[in-house]
Amino acid sequence: MIYHGIRMKLRDDVTPEQVDEALECLKAQGRDIPAVKAFVFGTEYGGDYDWSAVFALEDLDGYGAYLAHPAHTRSERVGFPLMARFESFDICDTPDPGLGARIAELQRRNYAGSPRLASLVAGLDAHAGSSAVPHGGG
Repeated sequence: MIYHGIRMKLRDDVTPEQVDEALECLKAQGRDIPAVKAFVFGTEYGGDYDWSAVFALEDLDGYGAYLAHPAHTRSERVGFPLMARFESFDICDTPDPGLGARIAELQRRNYAGSPRLASLVAGLDAHAGSSAVPHGGG
């Protein structure tokens, strides 16, 4: 199982309506993407991020299906313009020294396949973690 986590710090000018829409997108990711086996999201406490989420994905095939699913791409299109900072990370309960590189390749292909997404990510003030592959900015 791969646990894909995200952390988001919103820009100061984000409206409550925009937050509601972005959170509905996160719910849809967990609810509508068949590759997601379980998920949790909510307010982050004890850190410097506003919202966090974790999606449980069975394997790399599921991870790739998650990235490509329309609910995920919609969430990125809606959410990235609202964020000042974004961080992603992955946790796996099976030791595999090559897993990080394969996840990075999935993320790289995700950005390469969508110039619009790559542009949104490049516009973030800060972007770190497993999804922060070279993409021409940010």
